[in-house]
Amino acid sequence: MTPNDVERFFSRSDDSYFFARWGRPIAPIAFGIEDKSIATLKGAIEVTCAMVGHPIAETDPELGTNLMFFFIRDWDELLAVPNLDRIMPNLDELVGRLQAAESQQYRSFRFDDQGAIKACFVFVRMDKELSKMSADALFLMQVVQSFLVWSDCAFQYQSPLAIAPNGHTVLRAEVADVIRAAYDPILPLMAQDVSHALRLFARLPKDA
Repeated sequence: MTPNDVERFFSRSDDSYFFARWGRPIAPIAFGIEDKSIATLKGAIEVTCAMVGHPIAETDPELGTNLMFFFIRDWDELLAVPNLDRIMPNLDELVGRLQAAESQQYRSFRFDDQGAIKACFVFVRMDKELSKMSADALFLMQVVQSFLVWSDCAFQYQSPLAIAPNGHTVLRAEVADVIRAAYDPILPLMAQDVSHALRLFARLPKDA
């Protein structure tokens, strides 16, 4: 890993740099999956929170739940979700864009007055490709992409996941290192200056 490698994780397609992490305990909920799958998703959240020392809560005092997952078969299904248009303005327009782009997934973040993540809404369309993934891999991938505001290009050509020698799906080591560094309490909750990438790099393991 080089400073440029770290920078690319948060440098967007318009050449701007933007980083944000959670600033409050995560209170998750999921829709569209079975109870046993919910347990697997919860496990992925707990493991990632434990990795960075971030708390999980039953409820968020302001929002109730602040990390919401929606697993659907078609984008049209979102239009039938009660009150979703209250938290996702212009829902009709969004669904149209996702359909036109044949998108598999979409994440929408909300931020507090310090720029930290205060809510994240994750929408996953389970097409044939995603349906072939194991639940462990699918949920870990979604959780990891919800723990930070990554660049829209961060995982365009390489997944954040890897297959360990024992056959289990795990985070790529360099991605895990960046997430751990990002949650260093000394670092800001939000950053828009590229010099932030140097501060992240300085906190990576020396052999990274």
